[in-house]
Amino acid sequence: MANHKSAEKRARQTIKKTERNRFYRTRLKNITKAVRVAVENNDKNAANEALKIANKSIHAMVSRGFLKKQTASRRVSRLALLVNKIA
Repeated sequence: MANHKSAEKRARQTIKKTERNRFYRTRLKNITKAVRVAVENNDKNAANEALKIANKSIHAMVSRGFLKKQTASRRVSRLALLVNKIA
């Protein structure tokens, strides 16, 4: 348990940040899964729509500071490769 005022504030900030990161991490997994499921089902239209949503959402996470720019680009690129394989 924190004893100093600054340590107590840090503990509060950590709780908030952990909660926020958990939300984004789960959202990222679900978005990615939607694309992968559409690809597995060979549903080209659903895969393209899911990829469009994934691209927008992943790059929004970059602007919020959850992901680094290069990480987001790599993830989107890999998803796009999967979608292009069924095209």
